[in-house]
Amino acid sequence: MKRILRFYRTVDNRCLVEDFLDSLSDDLLAKIVAVFKLVEDLDRVPAKFFKKLAGTKLYEIRVEWQSNIYIFPCFFHKNSLVIVTHGFQKKTMKTPAKELDKANKYREDFLRRNK
Repeated sequence: MKRILRFYRTVDNRCLVEDFLDSLSDDLLAKIVAVFKLVEDLDRVPAKFFKKLAGTKLYEIRVEWQSNIYIFPCFFHKNSLVIVTHGFQKKTMKTPAKELDKANKYREDFLRRNK
């Protein structure tokens, strides 16, 4: 199944993913773009790059760079569309609840505006 990645935009048209990506180095950005392409193109994406978050309607795109991990929460819309909500650098073993809360809030906003 071909997936299409799209970035969530707020009501005032801000793109939180682009804001985050703009703050990163070119080398890291290239790696993230490569992982986004894998998620779009592979039928079966390895769990190290893309997995469902247990107990939620969210998934995460995960990028490892040097000794850091970057997470991009996302969700499916209309089967093949993957909406990426925002990005952050993961600094703890468990994904912070506040980041999941943000992603859920953005998901609800997106679904409300895109019925």
